[in-house]
Amino acid sequence: MKTHIIIGIGLILVLVSSVVKAQQDPMYTQYMFNTQTINPAYAGTWESVGFMVLGRHQWTGWDGAPETYTMSVQAPLKNEKVALGLNLINDKIGYVKRLYIFGDYSYLVPLSEKTNLRLGIKGGFTNYSHNLQSHNIIDANDPSFVGEISSKLKPNFGVGAFLYSKRAYVGFSIPRIVNSSFENDYQNFSVQAQMRHYFLIAGAVFDLGENLKFKPTALTKASFSSETGAPLQLDLTGNFLFKEKFWLGGSWRSGESFGVIAQFYFKDKLRLGYAIDFSTNNIQNYSNGTHEVMVSYELRFKKQEVTSPRYF
Repeated sequence: MKTHIIIGIGLILVLVSSVVKAQQDPMYTQYMFNTQTINPAYAGTWESVGFMVLGRHQWTGWDGAPETYTMSVQAPLKNEKVALGLNLINDKIGYVKRLYIFGDYSYLVPLSEKTNLRLGIKGGFTNYSHNLQSHNIIDANDPSFVGEISSKLKPNFGVGAFLYSKRAYVGFSIPRIVNSSFENDYQNFSVQAQMRHYFLIAGAVFDLGENLKFKPTALTKASFSSETGAPLQLDLTGNFLFKEKFWLGGSWRSGESFGVIAQFYFKDKLRLGYAIDFSTNNIQNYSNGTHEVMVSYELRFKKQEVTSPRYF
């Protein structure tokens, strides 16, 4: 019953999200295993020291297409209710580069024997750079393309909540609350390069047989910005788990792409994942798909029997 309550809350949160504006943060197809980058409360849910690295090459074959590299670390403290995390994200789109360095603090609030709530805060900074002189400029004297937009340290902070049991979860987060602008070093040109985003995430696992499980998940991403008008972004995935070892499923992103996800467990500690997306808009005529590789590893210092892998 508690599992169904969590699922219901998640679906309601996803469906009632209203009209939103432009989005800007990096996107991931394997978001269900990369939750810490957007939600600080996720740190500590592994109940072990965990490492995750992910590389994403979007729209391969297109010069200047987005490239994102992510590393996350989480670890519980001696006080098992407290966990810390670290996130490094290097995101590049054309001549625009963003480096995110953020730390996480998560606190556990047990609600019952099977259901937990974690509350988290995130703090760090963003380094943004854009070499305007690297563009192919028609008018070499155009003052808008002189110099470089850069900021060595742009501090920010975020918050998140993560409600979960062994078989279901719902999360809400704002990873960067402060809206920031980055200015050119010439003629006071500026760009809003760090905008507030809202994330809703939900998922559950269902038994379909002795050796088969099904996990549907959803992610909604929104940014309330008055400058541009992109629609709300919704990610839906469905993955099947075979014999507690191998995940295989599909994904769909609203107005943008569909794809395939595969993951394999090695001795319950090492996880290797791969995803490929294919665009459904006009970009499909100019790219060879989007490729994403993820590797995670866990260090368990307590002797405990692992009967099944983590589902998220």
